[in-house]
Amino acid sequence: MNKNSGLTRVFKAFGYSMAGLKAAWLNEAAFRQEVLLCFVLIPLAFWLGENGIERALLISSLFLVLLTELLNSAIEAVADRISQEQHPLIKQAKDIGSAAVFIALCYTGVVWALVSF
Repeated sequence: MNKNSGLTRVFKAFGYSMAGLKAAWLNEAAFRQEVLLCFVLIPLAFWLGENGIERALLISSLFLVLLTELLNSAIEAVADRISQEQHPLIKQAKDIGSAAVFIALCYTGVVWALVSF
């Protein structure tokens, strides 16, 4: 049972989150590419968005891609830990995670297209 509470728990949780971001940055090329794309698109979102709601939609759609990529990477890491062998269920889990990233990217494209035009 975890006896950490209050600020200790918050600080430890923050540390775990930073470790996860570092692992994703070091081990996942797709995550690095998406982060770099965010560095380009977030300033553009402030220029394209005519109000706070449009800017929030543009930027939050980018964060959704990062979030989905992190979850997909976690699924892949667990699947690889379980077995490196070809198995239909592991392939299915990885494919579904990839599909989730694809849907997030499509959503981002739709949001950016609707706000931009």
